Amino acid sequence: MDLTPLAAGLAIGLGGLGPGIGLGLGVSKAMEALGRNPEASGALFVPYVLGLALTEAVAIYALVIGLLILFT
Repeated sequence: MDLTPLAAGLAIGLGGLGPGIGLGLGVSKAMEALGRNPEASGALFVPYVLGLALTEAVAIYALVIGLLILFT
């Protein structure tokens, strides 16, 4: 019995779970901050986008690892 597809699916699924939660929390906190202080949108934009990009990179790494498990 070959469990390689199961391992790849778990790697992608569990690897995407953390970034999904992180993205949701990041967007939530950014919207709260903008709701409280709309003038701070310029100061929040760059750290917000940088944080989202770094969080999304973890999901991309999980996808790459899952594909490596599946096709090697």
